[in-house]
Amino acid sequence: MNDDSATESQGPASQTLSRGIRILEALADAREPLTVDGLAGHLGVHRSIAYRLVRTLEYHGLVNRDQAGRASLGPRMAALAAAVSHDLQTEALPELTAVANEFGMTCFLAVQDGTECFTLVSVEPRHAVASVVQRPGARHPVSVGAPGKAILSLLADEDWPPEASPKLRAEVAEAAARGYATSHDEVIPSVQSVAVPLSIRGRRPAAVAVVHVGTTHGNASVGARLQRSAATIRAALGG
Repeated sequence: MNDDSATESQGPASQTLSRGIRILEALADAREPLTVDGLAGHLGVHRSIAYRLVRTLEYHGLVNRDQAGRASLGPRMAALAAAVSHDLQTEALPELTAVANEFGMTCFLAVQDGTECFTLVSVEPRHAVASVVQRPGARHPVSVGAPGKAILSLLADEDWPPEASPKLRAEVAEAAARGYATSHDEVIPSVQSVAVPLSIRGRRPAAVAVVHVGTTHGNASVGARLQRSAATIRAALGG
């Protein structure tokens, strides 16, 4: 093995860049702004290092800080995210908006990213009194939550996470048979989700999903509506 290969196997080539990316990931996963001290603890570094990283990201518009100095994702992140799978987002957005407003639930598109489920784009309902926030960039293990189960239903056995339990496999098989997956309290406490798989030739496995804390709509009717949206998006992108 040459020196370059040895370096790659040991970790990232740029520790500073890696730390900056980890800050962005932490902010994307967070449900509220984070303090510099909290980010320092997340990275396992001194506060001064985390502060310099946040200031650099803020300079580039990737991070915002409020008057208390707490950090959240900045507007430049939205512009960068919009460029990812732009055509998929463009075709999905009208369907996500229609479902969100029809059911009063946040509707989103998630894609597989290795062993994780990554939210690509989301829409909150226009007139709902309260809705669950599902930020683009949020991620969680593909082995939990309805979107993850929907994505797993598209994968061959060899592509499943090695830690997948027999219980998870049974749940995914059941979801595949009925056409939609469900979850409750798996990713966020008290939050429920319904998701359907979205398979488009030449693209990563994906799912169209909703999240809510309670609804009068049955899972079957929500699942059927999501299936129609998935079919519309698939047809628009050539299947």
